[in-house]
Amino acid sequence: MDLVIATLESRPGTAVVSFPMDNLDAGNVKDFRAAIQTVADTHDTVVLDMQRLTFVDSSGLGALLSCLRTMKGKKGQLLLFGMTKPVRALFELVRMHRIFSIYNSQEEALAELAAA
Repeated sequence: MDLVIATLESRPGTAVVSFPMDNLDAGNVKDFRAAIQTVADTHDTVVLDMQRLTFVDSSGLGALLSCLRTMKGKKGQLLLFGMTKPVRALFELVRMHRIFSIYNSQEEALAELAAA
């Protein structure tokens, strides 16, 4: 899976990652885990653009949790932004919105980083 990765000159060590697909599910979660691990290994902060995702299943949630654990384990950060209504509803249903840092836009997420 080729994630779309942009690094920020204004904030070294930060990667903004966009999904190239609409679903994060059992069919592609293995590829996602491998791709996001590479990003997590080389950056202190990962900002995930969730705007394209319209569906996430339990294996996709597990992959996101694994990424969060990886980032916290190295004292890094994982921020999510731009969730569609169905994905946001799922996160709220399973109370993941209490675990993840979720923002409405990339600007909002980056402003939070700047304030920290």
